[in-house]
Amino acid sequence: MPIPRRFDRRPPDRDDTRINDRIRVREVRLIGDDGNQIGVLPIEKALEYARERDLDLVEVAAESKPPVCRVLDYSKYKYEQEQKAKAARKHQKQVNVREIKLRPKIADNDYETKKNHVRRFLDGDDRVKVTIMFRGREQSHPERGTNLLMRLAEDVDDLGVVEQRPIQDGRNMTMLLGPSRKKVEEPAQPESGEGGEAPSGNGAESPEPAASGDAASK
Repeated sequence: MPIPRRFDRRPPDRDDTRINDRIRVREVRLIGDDGNQIGVLPIEKALEYARERDLDLVEVAAESKPPVCRVLDYSKYKYEQEQKAKAARKHQKQVNVREIKLRPKIADNDYETKKNHVRRFLDGDDRVKVTIMFRGREQSHPERGTNLLMRLAEDVDDLGVVEQRPIQDGRNMTMLLGPSRKKVEEPAQPESGEGGEAPSGNGAESPEPAASGDAASK
């Protein structure tokens, strides 16, 4: 006949925590279910105190002399500890390495698509490995791959930094981008002067220079 969960005081499998009858010492320093220290008691008295409250006697400091034990609901305590550990793992940001592959003679619309993917990955705090794949005679012009990679790095420099400059590896050339630690701040909007007049100047930002013809064609 299975033991009802309420009265099952056995710890989960592979749990080395000593509770109740697994505590094999003559006396313990007891902390009650209200968190107050009761004092040093024989183990039998401590177990009786816990059972009267339908709770567990849990050893929390085995190295102390005598060991320190608390009276609590062990199942609830274990669950809370697992939830805290789970929450801590969620806050540990895992950095993934994404990969984007390009061809030296990539079309402009394909380049824009790949660039948007890179920007999305960097914005999500992922690292991006960009690979240029050479075929046939394209290997005799590695500068095209270098130019394309550096063009991409410049196009996303508001979100990422070059962690590894372009290197040739057989038929491939790779570059590693990482998310930038700097957060780009939006420029403050100019305040209108007294009487609702705008400050001098049209306030328009000068457009960024377009990529050079050589780089675009390559």
